[in-house]
Amino acid sequence: MKGSHSHLPAPSVPLPPAAQRLAGKVAIITGGASGIGESTARLFIRHGAKVVIADIQDDLGQSLCRQLGTKDVVSYVHCDVTNDAHVRDAVDLAVSRYGKLDIMYNNAGIAGRVDSAIQLESNDNFKRVMEVNVYGGYLGAKHAARVMVAAGRGGVILFTGSIASVTCGESPHAYTVSKHAVVGLMRNLCVELGEHGVRVNCISPCALATPLLSEAMGSAGKAVVEEVICASATLKGVVPVPSDVAAAAVYLGSDEARFVSGVNLMVDGGYTTTNQAFKIALGNLLGA
Repeated sequence: MKGSHSHLPAPSVPLPPAAQRLAGKVAIITGGASGIGESTARLFIRHGAKVVIADIQDDLGQSLCRQLGTKDVVSYVHCDVTNDAHVRDAVDLAVSRYGKLDIMYNNAGIAGRVDSAIQLESNDNFKRVMEVNVYGGYLGAKHAARVMVAAGRGGVILFTGSIASVTCGESPHAYTVSKHAVVGLMRNLCVELGEHGVRVNCISPCALATPLLSEAMGSAGKAVVEEVICASATLKGVVPVPSDVAAAAVYLGSDEARFVSGVNLMVDGGYTTTNQAFKIALGNLLGA
């Protein structure tokens, strides 16, 4: 398998001040202890931001904080995004420790069970996926808006979506519905909070070899997951990694995107531009 990306996490050494795109900003990243959240925390700090990592993976989160810096740069808080008090406390911690909140990145999410047939769907699983992915994002946005609007300095609210927010048939029902709902929430918030100078956007990646997808694929190894991703990719020669999503979050969180709001940014190498089902079926038929 060939690709243009290193598989090493982005270094946490700060960039020179002139190159920092988030200098002076304060961010919360839910689900920040692993996967996309971890990569984003690393890159935000490189770009000069102070970061609160909010997660339920305490050991991972605390270990990551020790790697990334001292409490004047990065903090960890235990946060179940479905718990209103936890989310409120995470936001209040950011404000009390760092003086403000500029970026709220609602990244935490789960895939749920991968049963493809509706008659096999677990009711409890469906409700749980919606609770984490949608209600959790709602709580993050609610408490971020509470302090951003009161401060009167604007701000940025981001969500992690998925290509499942615009395509259907490849992901479980609960996950697909939840990601469509996240985009709807983002767009509605964009209208309301735009009145207060708060920008709201969504980042929707393709499949990535994160712990989330590996577990959904039956704990498949990273190499296997990436092989499947690359074989199905529209853009060849690049192995998509979490730092690609982190780079999009840096852009959307920065002043360079000061007039970008209401966008569901696809980080998918063009995957969602086409439906290759006919091409695959034809190839299978002719190859038979």
